[in-house]
Amino acid sequence: MSPLISRPLAVRLVSVVACAVGFYLPLSVIPMFADAHGAAAAAGLANGALLGATVAAELSTPRLVERVGHRWALTLGLVLLGTPALLLLTPLGASVGATLVVNAVRGVGFAIAVVSGGALTAALLPADRRGEGLALVGLVGGVPSLLALPFGTWAADHWGYGAVFVLTAVVPLVGVASVPGLPPGLGRRPSAKTSSSRSSSLSPTGADPSGVVGVVAGLRDRRLVRPATVFATSASAAGVLVTYLPLAVGDRAGWVVPTALLAQPAASTVARWWAGRLGDRVGQARLLVPGVALSAAGMAAIAATGSGVAVVAGAAVFGAGFGVLQNASLALMYARVPTDAYAAVSAIWNGAYDLGMGLGAVAVGALVASTGYGVAFLLVAAAMLPALVLARREAGPDVVARPVTDAVHVPAPLNS
Repeated sequence: MSPLISRPLAVRLVSVVACAVGFYLPLSVIPMFADAHGAAAAAGLANGALLGATVAAELSTPRLVERVGHRWALTLGLVLLGTPALLLLTPLGASVGATLVVNAVRGVGFAIAVVSGGALTAALLPADRRGEGLALVGLVGGVPSLLALPFGTWAADHWGYGAVFVLTAVVPLVGVASVPGLPPGLGRRPSAKTSSSRSSSLSPTGADPSGVVGVVAGLRDRRLVRPATVFATSASAAGVLVTYLPLAVGDRAGWVVPTALLAQPAASTVARWWAGRLGDRVGQARLLVPGVALSAAGMAAIAATGSGVAVVAGAAVFGAGFGVLQNASLALMYARVPTDAYAAVSAIWNGAYDLGMGLGAVAVGALVASTGYGVAFLLVAAAMLPALVLARREAGPDVVARPVTDAVHVPAPLNS
């Protein structure tokens, strides 16, 4: 078994943490800042601009990576993620326009950082432990995310908005400082001579003749679209949970909402780690069916909004299924493409995540007025069941994933 932690991967974890903090630290603070300065309209639109720009940029980032490579793309993403927050410290900062522009540019930066950085991470992991490695990286990024969100609001109350915006700019720049320690050359479009010698190894994904799989080509490939679609169904349910659970059970005991919203990500983190280790041994595709089943069962339990115990238990079960699908779907997609296509896989998977969450919340918002929250949650659970068909197809013997490797040199791992 290959060592999991290499020197380049350890360096990469610095930018993972920097990206997570740079995104989540001001996530709630910028709407608070806009509202406090009389731009209430911007408070409601700020994170919409952030999400919209993120999804749009995710789909175009692979082409950028082809041109400049992962290191330059990651650097650009981190700079755009953090430094626009400094505009909010200027006299123009409290205006609606400035708030929306800042969050839109930050969304572009976040998209570039997660797509290029995610592809780079996959390239630095040993193929036989990729699932476990992705789970580890998810844990390293997830803990700062959970801490940065409440810390941002606390810091704004105690230190002022300016301190939060300065930290938002500085922390991603710390990540930029680590980028020169990453292997050079990954992600760039290979030359014609190089690509022609490697074209025979790229057929499993429908790559173009240059040896690079773009987002459009990836979206035509069922071996990538099916696991992304399975994951998107669970992501849509996650969007429903975080958006409407506080409204659905807000009149219950005060412990229910915070406990449920803690149980869900905690269970996801544990399940993602477990799924990473197990998937490397038995195959990632075999985890999709139990992941969907757990997610649907959890949402069905949450529908019992009159019982705090059922809601918390359902959130934990859903979180476990969501964590399994997060890791298994991403690891499976990476295993089906060469390194040149990792950026496209990262873009497709992240796009499925963001679009799924957004569309789920919008769809249920149109339902709750006529159905109520309990019925709406049951409908979400039922809507996930068709994904079991896709998940079962992925587990069939004709679509078992085999890692595709190519000539990318990664320095020898550190002793673990």
